[in-house]
Order: sequence, then C-alpha cells, then structure tokens
Amino acid sequence: QDQLVESGGGLVQAGGSLKLSCTTSGFTFSSNNMGWFRQAPGKEREFVGAINWRGDTTRYDGSVKGRFAISRVNAKNTVYLQMNSLKPEDTAIYYCAKKPTEGLSEHYYEYNAWGQGTQVTVSS
Repeated sequence: QDQLVESGGGLVQAGGSLKLSCTTSGFTFSSNNMGWFRQAPGKEREFVGAINWRGDTTRYDGSVKGRFAISRVNAKNTVYLQMNSLKPEDTAIYYCAKKPTEGLSEHYYEYNAWGQGTQVTVSS
C-alpha cells in the first residue's frame, strides 16, 4: 500500500514562509520522481513543481518559480516544499504525489499515488 502523508500546512501572513513535508512508505521512494500540486476551492488541480528521483533536477510552475523550492532526502523517504514570499493566491490544499516513470511532468494523470493534502491559508 503506497502511503504519502503531507504535513506543515497552516495559517500564515502574506510575505511569510512555510515548509511542507511529505513522508512516504510502501514503495521505493528513491526510484520515483515526486511532484507537488495544489487545489483551491472551485478550481482545478494545479501543478506546483516536481523533483527527479536523484534530487538534482527540479521543475516549477511559473507562478511559484523563485519563491518555492522542492528538495528531497531519500534516506528519509521524504520530499519537501519550501514556500517563501507567500501570497493570498497561494491558499489551497497542497498534495504530494509520486511518478514512477522518467520525466518531470505537470500532468496530474501521470502520477499514480497521492497524499491526503495539507491546508495552506495565506492571509492578506
């Protein structure tokens, strides 16, 4: 059973920072690319960023590039999302997901397991 559990969400003022964690089990973490997505009420799931299996390549959506950073520690089966300079429009539920195939994809359907999400709320 693949398991991904996000944590670290909460309330933060605009301009502040949060660091999300996604701890995984049930699969070979170091063989999977990992992605972060988010979903706000009434909107579709949106790609945030991704990191390759080795942790030396990342990809970000233009809306977060320069503000967010993804990293991973394979020995801990954990991927992180550091969020800086947060804006109210970043408010959403944030999800991590695994992608067993090569390539860093923005398409949610290429990911085959998801966490339950963690709420991030940015006040203006």
